Amino acid sequence: MLSSINSAIVRLRDRQKLFEEACRTAVEHGQFGLAWIGLFDPASLDVTPVAWAGLGTEEIKSGKSTARADTALGQGFVGRAIRERKPAYSNDLAAEPKGTGGKRREEALRLGYRSIIALPLFAGDAVAGVLALFAKEPNFFNDEELKLLTELAGDVSFSLDYLGKEEKLHYLVHYDVLTGLPNRTLFRERVAHALHVASRRGSQVAVVFNDPRRFRLVNETLGRHAGDALLRELAKRFRQALPDPGNLARVAGDCFGLLVTDIKEASDIAHFIEEPLGRAFAEPFAIEGQELRIALRSGIAVFPADGGDAETLLKNAEAAWKNAKALGERYLFYQPEMNARVAETLVLENKMRKALDAEQFVLHYQPKVTLADGRISGVEALIRWNDPGSGLVPPVKFIPLLEETGMILEAGRWAIRKALEERRQWGAPGSQLPRVAVNVSPIQLGQKDFVEVVRKAIEEIGAETAGLDLEITESLIMRDIEGNIGKLRAIRDLGVNIAIDDFGTGYSSLHYLRKLPVNALKIDRSFIITMANEPDSMSIVSAIISLAHTLNLKVVAEGVDAEEQSRILKLLNCDEMQGYLFSKPLPSHGLADLLQRHGKSLA
Repeated sequence: MLSSINSAIVRLRDRQKLFEEACRTAVEHGQFGLAWIGLFDPASLDVTPVAWAGLGTEEIKSGKSTARADTALGQGFVGRAIRERKPAYSNDLAAEPKGTGGKRREEALRLGYRSIIALPLFAGDAVAGVLALFAKEPNFFNDEELKLLTELAGDVSFSLDYLGKEEKLHYLVHYDVLTGLPNRTLFRERVAHALHVASRRGSQVAVVFNDPRRFRLVNETLGRHAGDALLRELAKRFRQALPDPGNLARVAGDCFGLLVTDIKEASDIAHFIEEPLGRAFAEPFAIEGQELRIALRSGIAVFPADGGDAETLLKNAEAAWKNAKALGERYLFYQPEMNARVAETLVLENKMRKALDAEQFVLHYQPKVTLADGRISGVEALIRWNDPGSGLVPPVKFIPLLEETGMILEAGRWAIRKALEERRQWGAPGSQLPRVAVNVSPIQLGQKDFVEVVRKAIEEIGAETAGLDLEITESLIMRDIEGNIGKLRAIRDLGVNIAIDDFGTGYSSLHYLRKLPVNALKIDRSFIITMANEPDSMSIVSAIISLAHTLNLKVVAEGVDAEEQSRILKLLNCDEMQGYLFSKPLPSHGLADLLQRHGKSLA
């Protein structure tokens, strides 16, 4: 048994595995009936079992032992071994005074054990735990046995001392003692792992170096101990702000490193610094009876643009941080052009927030006409931003930003209500008005209350304004097909028609297409503008029209800008078209005039 346990001491570098192996070996090779090891807490004097083997383990696992001398349990062999710092044993448990060891003695006798020994385990000079061995034979522990077991306890104690020093050394190599955070060495390893994952996924990762402004002033005026207290509090605030506190480190004296993963745009990092970090550091710090307000300075390097390995990324983040300190900026990216781009994005964001409040967004409407008779059958509402400073801003410049910031939810609700309001103004009460279609973003459809939002908009305008269509991209519907089918059915029940937009660019399953509660397919304009010159595009357009008609769906062709395109679509039996050939998108009053003129020309 001694030989096997010594072999495990040499082989195993994990304390728990060593304990478990020692207990198993004592039972299997030493022929003990029960073996267990407990760790000693010098503060509470409790002994908590952590490993066991043999008959009676359930009883051992169910409770703690103690080294307290003022209790019956503490007067047992475990308590005596710890207090006296030497083995405590009995060769006839039944002959021991009643009450010795409390219920533990009675349990051992019930299981048939007659001999017991408790051997203290040391880490350095301090008692760290105890090894307890039970045998069914009386008079088990003779002088030779005691000598061997004392040697065994010494070997395990040596291993505990060695492992403890090894763990402490590992901690000091990888962690900061003051804050308990990973240090630069461990942070570099975690950055390297994140870069490996990001390179496989094709995603971006950022390293951000941060320090508190005027930290030296705190040290000089309040003392070094106050500076240390502030660093500990800073570490707590950073942990609160980070979704994964494991991505935080103290990389230098007053500098903290952050690892930010799964970045889509550089502005994501700016948002993180402005919002979660901003909120975490908004409250003052109470240090040495003083109330301190702390602002951060940050330097940012982004993978892969600013470095393809961990060391380069850390070096460049540090360079950006030092540059931010020198220029007095709140944060700076390593690449100067990135700062300009992010600044432009943030300015645009702030302007858009004001635009929502000031109702600077407007809707323009592009008609859809039937190919059979040229009648206006519907219109598509297209959001525009009428910026007082620069005029109409192209949708491609602000729609992605609306989605990224979540403002699309408010803008989307506004667009549905506004489209229904303006539709009501296009003709006299009771006149036949074209249906109005509004585009739905992925974020809107993903909201649990999306159906309720649509219902509320219809109710606010009034029942006579029925005539709303929603256009949803093919790829969006396929993201959560089962959940979206339920939402779309509920919307259909409100009298709202649904069209699949940009059809042909996604990956629709014909099985699900048959089940979707939709009314129309809109062929993506990329096929329409090339079909006259590319046979493949012509074949796709023809196939989509045939498929849609088989499923009793209407087909709308987008981006029709030429007479030849219109003629081909008519020959292919497409139902409707939309594009500059008939009309560009018009403001509400312009569409009202067009509807009036078009109605007279048809008459």
